[in-house]
Amino acid sequence: MATQPDTAAQNGLVFETVTLATPIIRGETHITSITLKKPMGGELRGLALQDLLQTDVTAILKVIPRISNPPLLQDEADRLPADDLAQIGGTIRGFFLTPAERTALEAMIAEHLPKT
Repeated sequence: MATQPDTAAQNGLVFETVTLATPIIRGETHITSITLKKPMGGELRGLALQDLLQTDVTAILKVIPRISNPPLLQDEADRLPADDLAQIGGTIRGFFLTPAERTALEAMIAEHLPKT
């Protein structure tokens, strides 16, 4: 299970691909990864930003079908295993990091990487 930032942002949109630990089976199709789009205002309608920032499960489950490609059905989102849901929730939370927060987080990670 991994998250990969998509290098090609189109029209200012940001995408990240999440590899699922447990594929979603839709008929004869096995969905092994989904691409999430940084949500825009309309996709957040009816949700509290604070709930997404706190990775509230209900809020995450509501926004997944709105920002995923292939688009997940609400039923499919509701049946995501905990590890995949946590990975997706972390990716969604990451969309809301400020540039300063992202820089600080990257510095902390780099500090703890093995030095060669």
